Amino acid sequence: MKKLLTLTAAALALAFSATAPAQDAWPEKGKTITIVVPFTAGGPTDKVARDLAEALRKPLGNANIIIDNAAGAGSQVGTSKVARANPDGYTLLLNHIAMATMPGLYRKLPFSVENDFEYLGIVNDVPMTLVGKPSLPANNFKELTTWIAANKGKINLGNAGVGSASHLCGLLFQSAMHTEMTPVPYKGAAPALADLMGGQIDLLCDQTTNTTPHIEAKKVHAYGVTTAKRLTVPALKDLPTLQEAGLKGFEVTIWHGLYAPKGTPAAVQKRINEALKVALKDPQFIKNEEMLGAVIATDKRIEPAEHKKFVAAQIGIWTPIIKAAGVYAD
Repeated sequence: MKKLLTLTAAALALAFSATAPAQDAWPEKGKTITIVVPFTAGGPTDKVARDLAEALRKPLGNANIIIDNAAGAGSQVGTSKVARANPDGYTLLLNHIAMATMPGLYRKLPFSVENDFEYLGIVNDVPMTLVGKPSLPANNFKELTTWIAANKGKINLGNAGVGSASHLCGLLFQSAMHTEMTPVPYKGAAPALADLMGGQIDLLCDQTTNTTPHIEAKKVHAYGVTTAKRLTVPALKDLPTLQEAGLKGFEVTIWHGLYAPKGTPAAVQKRINEALKVALKDPQFIKNEEMLGAVIATDKRIEPAEHKKFVAAQIGIWTPIIKAAGVYAD
């Protein structure tokens, strides 16, 4: 009996030693981690992803991390790519509020937001700004409202694609202004902003991570931020909130979260989440994000369970808003 117990203990020790190093060694040396961004390069989510990839490298043992921009269909293309990926932790997804709006915008999704992903933590919250083309004859929100009233039926409002955050922000803005504008969808925020600066579109609602440098360089008119309080970012601190300007209750904040395919080993999920917590405290990451108006997520919101609960609540908020507006992307 004693010999049997000794052999059993030895077998268990051997089994543990065989699995523990495999878990501790993730990511394996020489293997690349890909963060899929379901939007175009140069856009706001792409910027966040690249900053995050840099901050994650060290806590993941100087891992090689690359960005894969897989844009299209309101972020469905990239999101589907991750849902179908091998659940080994080497393919991750960074997406924003689209995870909460897609279930309302699309009657048929090729994946389930709530059931086909492992939730790894919220990364940040990003306010949005209402900006106008440089030639627009309105220097502040009061002048903008006068211009809108005088040009009803002639105004176009760009967005980063049907169902994008800027599209939904634009819909809320039109509703608050009691007017209709012609929507001009683009394949991402970067081309939309480029056309705004070039004067091809009149207005755009876009994330501060994208608009701040152009506001600072005076390449666009800035009319307000979508937060309840003014921002403290030097380039935006004098910009009023849209609530302040007269649009009561107008508040839109875009959040980003990190995801893995369903079935990713729990040990790998834990490793990524722990690395994320370290990355979000990286001084350079914080500086990069705060300079663009983003707010880094707190420890509680970085917890996977809190992340999943938050997205479920957001789906509950956005789905009825989308249905009431009669907006479907398919």
